[in-house]
Amino acid sequence: MKALLVIDVQNDFLPGGKLEIKGGNQIISKINDLMNNYNLIVATKDWHPENHISFSSTHEGKKVGDIIKHNGINQILWPNHCIQESFGSKFPKELNYNKINKIVYKGKNKDIDSYSGFNDNAKNASTELSVFLKDKGVDKLDCVGLATEYCVKHTALDAVKEGFNTRVIISCTKGLSNNDIKDAINEMRINGIVII
Repeated sequence: MKALLVIDVQNDFLPGGKLEIKGGNQIISKINDLMNNYNLIVATKDWHPENHISFSSTHEGKKVGDIIKHNGINQILWPNHCIQESFGSKFPKELNYNKINKIVYKGKNKDIDSYSGFNDNAKNASTELSVFLKDKGVDKLDCVGLATEYCVKHTALDAVKEGFNTRVIISCTKGLSNNDIKDAINEMRINGIVII
């Protein structure tokens, strides 16, 4: 069975949001159209506590874009975003979220970031996503959402490792940097992800 995975389409990643992805709103109607082709639709949400390790505000003297090392892992520092229950953490009203069958929350642990919908960045703690999909008989996964070179890429790479036949529908993703997006697409292809 094939499922659609909608990654981090949340207000804070859209124009005017705390971690705005230029043109992020342009993929919403395309994702809504796609939803008609799937019987199972799952969405991920960044779901951070207020003092999350990835926020520059958590580290005195640090600014957005700085990279720190925390527990042996490089961590890019971001603006405060997708704080649990905030407006920024919600789906945009334009997204047809009534069709979403399951929401997976990531980045809940204040001490570790989670770009992937499957695992935290240290690969120490998994979300329930893989188990849920396998229980539903899913073997094919189509990924869309934000941002191409971060959460989409890491989710798709983990999906392949979990044994799913994985595609990324690139017209339904947006990223932050064109060069990084190109690199991410190449990395995904090398790892067996089909880019549509």
